[in-house]
Amino acid sequence: MIHDPAEPPAAAAEPPANARPAAAAQDIDAATAALTLDEDDEPRLPEVEDEPDSSAAQPGAGPMAVGRSAIARAVRLAPTSPGVYRMLNAERDVLYVGKAKNVKKRLASYARPTGQVLRIARMIALTVEVEVISTTTETEALLLEANLIKQLRPRFNVQLRDDKSFPYILITGDHWAPQILKHRGAQSRPGRYFGPFASAGAVNRTITALQRAFLVRSCTDSFFESRTRPCLLYQIRRCAGPCTGEVDFPGYSELVREATDFLSGRSRAVKQLLAAEMEKASGELEFETAALYRDRLAALSAIQSQQGINPRTVEEADVFAIHQDGGYSCVEVFFFRTGQNWGNRAYFPRAEKTFTPEEVLGAFVAQFFDDKPPPKLILLSHEIEEAELLADALCVKAGHKVEITVPKRGEKKELVAHAQTNAREALGRKLADTATQARLLENLAATLGLPKVPQRIEVYDNSHIQGTNAVGAMIVAGPDGFIKNQYRKFNIRSEGLTPGDDYAMMREVLQRRFKRLVTPPAEGDAPAKPKDDDVPQWPDLVIIDGGRGQLNAAREALAGIGLTDQVTLLGVAKGPDRDAGRETLFLPDRDAIKLEPRDPVLYFIQRLRDEAHRFVIGSHRTLRKKDIREAGLQEIPGIGPTRKRALLLHFGTLKEIERASIADLGKVPGISAESARRIFEFFHARPG
Repeated sequence: MIHDPAEPPAAAAEPPANARPAAAAQDIDAATAALTLDEDDEPRLPEVEDEPDSSAAQPGAGPMAVGRSAIARAVRLAPTSPGVYRMLNAERDVLYVGKAKNVKKRLASYARPTGQVLRIARMIALTVEVEVISTTTETEALLLEANLIKQLRPRFNVQLRDDKSFPYILITGDHWAPQILKHRGAQSRPGRYFGPFASAGAVNRTITALQRAFLVRSCTDSFFESRTRPCLLYQIRRCAGPCTGEVDFPGYSELVREATDFLSGRSRAVKQLLAAEMEKASGELEFETAALYRDRLAALSAIQSQQGINPRTVEEADVFAIHQDGGYSCVEVFFFRTGQNWGNRAYFPRAEKTFTPEEVLGAFVAQFFDDKPPPKLILLSHEIEEAELLADALCVKAGHKVEITVPKRGEKKELVAHAQTNAREALGRKLADTATQARLLENLAATLGLPKVPQRIEVYDNSHIQGTNAVGAMIVAGPDGFIKNQYRKFNIRSEGLTPGDDYAMMREVLQRRFKRLVTPPAEGDAPAKPKDDDVPQWPDLVIIDGGRGQLNAAREALAGIGLTDQVTLLGVAKGPDRDAGRETLFLPDRDAIKLEPRDPVLYFIQRLRDEAHRFVIGSHRTLRKKDIREAGLQEIPGIGPTRKRALLLHFGTLKEIERASIADLGKVPGISAESARRIFEFFHARPG
């Protein structure tokens, strides 16, 4: 089936929302408090498929003949120009996405009766249809291929996994007192962006050190405008206090300029300037001022010591190095900007055992820059095919020259060797972690008497405050640990539900989850997003946070949709006084199980339950805050229009009222001690 060049590729499915618990710090803006809470998730190690029986791929076999016939039909209609082709199976799942300078010639190579490697032969045997999209140039084909692979996740392609947007540091340019903050997403706000950084942790540590070195504010504009006295960050010397005039405009502007210079690569000049100011203040016997400059210099040194390698001859580059072991691949990526090391991250792309390091690395780099701006220089550990074509494609994308090279000597060679060492060590750690997880799953199966080692465990919990903003959540774990892209939250919808009825909430959540699993999509429904082949969709074990009552409610819910014995259920009841280590485990139609407090299996179950609790509490708080913002202060008993106006005039925004302490609330005209306590408890009630 041949598609018109103007036909858009299949749309990417939206990733599931993953709410994070918000931080609150008294007298510190939430934007600052959040710096410690946004660490990147640990990537999973993908499953390596076992080699199938080669007899299935022998020339002349039935499936092979069908596959070659489908490809031959496509060859007759295929263009001789550049383009992208997709191999589809009988269920219309995309098996493979490829690109070619001459699509007709490339497809004809698949129709040859002999000479195919086993992986390609298996793909041909499963193919029943081929779709083609023509492009104007081979460069366009390369970019489209990378985009489609990331969207469709075909089984026979190398797949970039755990791909998140990278954080940047932004020094804003739309306020007279610029703010320093972490930024993800579109760079639409005026200001200077510095990055990418490898992880949120690297950004948070750098911002904290920059605050100590340059005293630039990190609070939001609304928090800044509402201050009548300096906040805690001023007291601990992490902000110059421009909000209340502790520093004048020229003085603060100079601090911002120094921070910008440091992030722009002029760190040596900035340190020399601070050292000279320290010497001057010391010579004039202004020892407190000299000590302040000393502390700022120490903060800058701390940034550079945390960065590790800072190259002398490489201004801007990304370094990619690959290591393979045991059928797995690890690609380590280092980011260098303005001559500084801005962190590294390990990736574990999914690729069959037959892919060489060069093939994996080439496919990885093309997909990596599909949604990221490439640097001027890309250093690789292995030579890849079509490096010049990829460089040309990235030039078109970035609007500047991009060089891709495998260095042979000098400092660049040392940077690649360092990245390759990190790739080898990261893969070793991941393999060890996977082995530990496998042993825990084996012990769990033995302890609970499961028929097989679970490959997918689902854990359910719910949260509410006196029945309001009720939300349920599911977390998923498997052989490689928590699988966060499979997490789901469920806003409780039942209108007739009694507030606080945990059993009814659990029944609703399980019915919605498993009805979706057992009900095939209706004709005309939007196609489901591509499934992750590494993660089974049906759970081997379902864990409920609760005792025998919750377990029975879960059994009733599953029985109502015809799943009486198809799902293994486990209830985990907290110990007396909610003590960890004294939990009781409940299985249907069996006596309760009490494990020894130091049993590794009990620790494992506790960790699963605690992760579910963390996720559902975060989801509940997000929902509740949205509800509060929409409803306003009228929901608080005893707070009418007059007091609401007084609170808003004093604090400026609803968010600041939420952060205020009881003592601060009591200072508002017209707010009594009892009203202050009621307002505080409304915002800080503990969810159930």
